[in-house]
Amino acid sequence: MAVLSSGSPLAARRKLGAELRILRDRLGLTTEEVGTHLNCHNSKVSRVELARRMCTRKDFAALMELYEVDEEKRAELTELATRAMQRIPPWWEAYADVISANYAEFLAYEAEAVRCFEYQPLLIPGLLQTQDYARAITGPGFAALGPDQIDSLTEVRMRRQERIGDRASLALDAVVTEAALRLQVGGRDVMRAQLRHLASIASMKDITFRVIPFSAGENGASTGAFTLFSSGQGVDPDVVFMESAEATTFRDDALVLRRLNRLFGNLATTALSEHDTRKLVERIEKES
Repeated sequence: MAVLSSGSPLAARRKLGAELRILRDRLGLTTEEVGTHLNCHNSKVSRVELARRMCTRKDFAALMELYEVDEEKRAELTELATRAMQRIPPWWEAYADVISANYAEFLAYEAEAVRCFEYQPLLIPGLLQTQDYARAITGPGFAALGPDQIDSLTEVRMRRQERIGDRASLALDAVVTEAALRLQVGGRDVMRAQLRHLASIASMKDITFRVIPFSAGENGASTGAFTLFSSGQGVDPDVVFMESAEATTFRDDALVLRRLNRLFGNLATTALSEHDTRKLVERIEKES
C-alpha cells in the first residue's frame, strides 16, 4: 500500500519527513551522524524531517542507501518525494505582496487540515467573519498598508471561508469569550451584521461555535488566541499557531500540541452549549 495519502506537496513533504525520521530512529542514528553522511549540518536533517526544507533528489538517494531501505519501501517513498517536490502555486500566491511568510505558512496548514480548533478571547475567528468586520479589524492592524492592500487581505480572509459550510472540506470548532461579541468592531451596524451572521451558522454543516460567558470568570481567559490544525491522521492535532502582539508563533512539538489540545477541550467545556450560545448572540444583537 502506498504511503501517499494526499495530493498536496505540503502534505507529501510532511509525510516524507515523518517517514525519514522513523527510518533514522530505527537505526539509532542521530541527526549529527546523518548530517555527516550527507556532508551537511544536522539542522538541515531536522528541517527536512519537520517538512521545513525540501529533501533534494541527491539527499533522498543518499538517505535511502544509509537507511538500507528495501525496494518496495523505496518505491513508496520515491512517489512521496516526487509529490513533495512538485511546485503547484497555491491560490494565495496571487496576494504575495501583502501576505507575510508566516501567514503563508498558516494558510498552507489550513488548506491541508480537515479540522480546525480555534480559541479567540477578543475577536471573531477569521473563518466566521463578515467582509465588513474583516476589513474593520485589518485596517488598524496594518496601518502602513494602503486601501488596496487592506482590500486584498480582506479578500484572502473571504477566500479562506470557501472551505467551510454545507459543502465544506474543513470542519471548524470555534470558541470565543463574550467579549468578542460585545467589542464594537467597525461600529454598530457592522457588529450587528456580524452577530446575525454568527446566529445563522448554527445550521451549517461541520461548524461548531460556542461562547464562554462573562460569568465563567477566569476559566474563559486562561490564555491568548490559538488555532490548532488537524490532518485527521492522529489523535492529537498536527500544528498550532499561537497569536501575540509581536507575532504568530508556529509550534508542532508533541508536548505543546497535547497541552493546547487539552486546554481547548477545557475551554469548550466551559463554554455555553451551541443552543445557549445562539440565544446569547441573538440577545446581544438586539441590545446593540
